[in-house]
Amino acid sequence: MKVLTTIKLSQEEREKLEELGYELIYRKEGDTKASDEVEYSEELKDVEIMFCYNPFETLDISLMKNLKWIQLGSVGINHAPLDKIVQQNIILTNNNGGFSIPIAEWITLNLLEMVKNSREFYEKQYNKNWKRDNTLLELYGKTVGFIGTGSIAGETAKRLQAFGMNIIGINSSGRSVENFNKTYSIDKLNEAISQCEFIVVAVPYTEETHHLINEEVFSNMKDGTYLVNIARGSIIDEEALIKNLSNGKIKKAALDVFEVEPLPETSPLWNMNNVKISPHNSGVSEMNHKTRYNMFYENMKRFSKNEELINLVDISRGY
Repeated sequence: MKVLTTIKLSQEEREKLEELGYELIYRKEGDTKASDEVEYSEELKDVEIMFCYNPFETLDISLMKNLKWIQLGSVGINHAPLDKIVQQNIILTNNNGGFSIPIAEWITLNLLEMVKNSREFYEKQYNKNWKRDNTLLELYGKTVGFIGTGSIAGETAKRLQAFGMNIIGINSSGRSVENFNKTYSIDKLNEAISQCEFIVVAVPYTEETHHLINEEVFSNMKDGTYLVNIARGSIIDEEALIKNLSNGKIKKAALDVFEVEPLPETSPLWNMNNVKISPHNSGVSEMNHKTRYNMFYENMKRFSKNEELINLVDISRGY
């Protein structure tokens, strides 16, 4: 069975897959964006499985008549040709959970940095300014709300329990989730966020979540709320975000994702002292490749035995 991988594997990793009975074809692709080096050829005619990020801008999968399954190295699926995947009845799996630990650590770091005024201390150190700051806060006893209660939120909630925080979650049904003190359904979003000193956006991006965080939602937040977004930039109405950062409704924000990436140099966010910007970097760690490969290897074992795959994507739901 032929497999096209656009994610580079070590010799040992290739051999482990070949021992399962697979024949691997490697075509180079950029880590997170399409590369013009991945194009259809006769060599790909019999490929049944793809392991990739995003070769789809140049690789037309409709020419791959035997393609049965695409394993994405990403969590998001918006870059994949979903219409063709549905038309060709191709199985789609993603890397759900693959970045949860590093992102959970990043969220925890940024919550602490915001309440401990780390940025201000870095600036004082740079300027050799010995001046105490009596405005520092504790996480202990405060309420953090997660919009989305998937694996990233779950890993973060597990860590924030150790800080003695009150942790609430908002998901589609209000179902209970481990490590959350209370959960709400999405139709009670405004009720839930009105209780929070901290809000973490961790919900998948779909048509339903586009600009989910809009002016109305901001108006229901507490004055001086701290905001973190590690999901997708377009879940937040960026114009409304800038307004509420300027008027103090949002005291500070840690943003890893934006409506347009790279963030344009003209964006007011760059010049805001109460904003921390990172370039879609929260999921990066030295364990990324190993975690991704182990998940793919497990799925390859399951596929060879005709067993149900992990991280199956429900395209109708968008995740």
